Amino acid sequence: MKMYQQAISLMERRRGFHLITEEILNALPQIRDIQIGMCQVFIQHTSASLTINENADPTVRVDFEMFFNKAVPENDPDYEHDYEGSDDMPAHLKAAMLGSSVSIPIRNGRLALGTWQGIYLCEHRNYGGQRKLVITAWGE
Repeated sequence: MKMYQQAISLMERRRGFHLITEEILNALPQIRDIQIGMCQVFIQHTSASLTINENADPTVRVDFEMFFNKAVPENDPDYEHDYEGSDDMPAHLKAAMLGSSVSIPIRNGRLALGTWQGIYLCEHRNYGGQRKLVITAWGE
């Protein structure tokens, strides 16, 4: 059994949904050494999240942002947690909806993503700053 782990900081990104698949692969090239296994990507934040979805058409990522902004609006007067700005509590809710990790099978030294799948960083804050990830891969 081989096990690899790498912690990385992603560059600061604007609010929205951003493809980070290549950054994951560049951070942990040892994935190539695994024929069958798993890769887990975990984000160490509560106001950003991860998901897997469409990697070809950028309008999908625009529509994701539009949907989540409608589903979890800012400036709701019922929010009590509002001292970090109007985007903070909605960011926590969006992150809870999407999740803090993704797991992808490794097959023949590659992430076994579908043809049109990519890993998204879901940045829910206007100024979220650098985001930290822990990437762990294991297998044979």
